[in-house]
Order: sequence, then C-alpha cells, then structure tokens
Amino acid sequence: MGKIIVVYYSKTGNTEKMAKEVVKGALEEGIEVTLKMVEEINPEDLTAYDGIIVGSPTYFGAPAWEIKKLFDDSVKYYGALIGKIGGAFTSSANIAGGNETTILSILQMMLIHGMIVQGTTEGGHYGPVAIDSPDEGVLKECRYLGKRVAILVKNMKGEK
Repeated sequence: MGKIIVVYYSKTGNTEKMAKEVVKGALEEGIEVTLKMVEEINPEDLTAYDGIIVGSPTYFGAPAWEIKKLFDDSVKYYGALIGKIGGAFTSSANIAGGNETTILSILQMMLIHGMIVQGTTEGGHYGPVAIDSPDEGVLKECRYLGKRVAILVKNMKGEK
C-alpha cells in the first residue's frame, strides 16, 4: 500500500487546518497517511513515503525557513526522492502576499529532487491558498489535493 506524508509549518494554525484537510482527502482513497509538523521530521524520513505534500505559510513571498531548511538538508538524500509524488499548499495574510511564489518554491524544490507534481484546472492551479483562516472553499481544495496525490500514488504503485 502506498504511503503519503503531509509535512507542514504553522505559526497561527491556518496552515495546520489546511494540512488536516489534505490528510482527510488522501484518507478517502484508503491510503496510509502521516501528518507531521516540519519540526518532527528529518530529511531521511521523506524517503519512506511515496507521496510528499508540504504546507507553509507565506513569508515575504517564500516558504517558512523551517520548510526551506528541510529541503536544504535533504540534499544528503539527493536522488532518493525521484519518482515520488509531490504537492504543496500555503496560507498568507493577504491576496498579493506571494502565495503562488511560495507554492512554486516548494514545487521547484520537489522537481529538483526528481519528484512528480500535478497541477489542477480547478481552484488554485499550483495548490490550495488560504488568506488568513481557510474558508470552506479552500478546505475543499485541500481535500482535493490530498485525494489527487493519493490517486497518483496508487496509480504509480499499480493499486486500485
């Protein structure tokens, strides 16, 4: 059975709310899901999962340093994440706060590791974005992100 980890950093609780909804979406597909704050894992832990979904608040148009540090430190395992499925989400204080650049930064780090990411034609094309506390529309997008990654993981592993 495929395994997904949802890793996040949250100072105000907004990104944490989103992370929990991402988990719900993945669980709908009957896949094993682990939820961890970024402070609770090390880069080696990422190698044990088939799907990695990362959430961060937006700070100055970029992910929180804790998320960036995880990826910086993951260089030790360069090549070990090839073919894993990735996804990202973010929260910020305002609409033009650098939300898309934050998600794209996380996705770029995943792509550099050789991971596979999928956009969507619905909602946040790169990943869910919340302005302050996530509303029901954003929470729905979070569940959809978890579900999409879970489906891709199952497909890659030949599971139904």
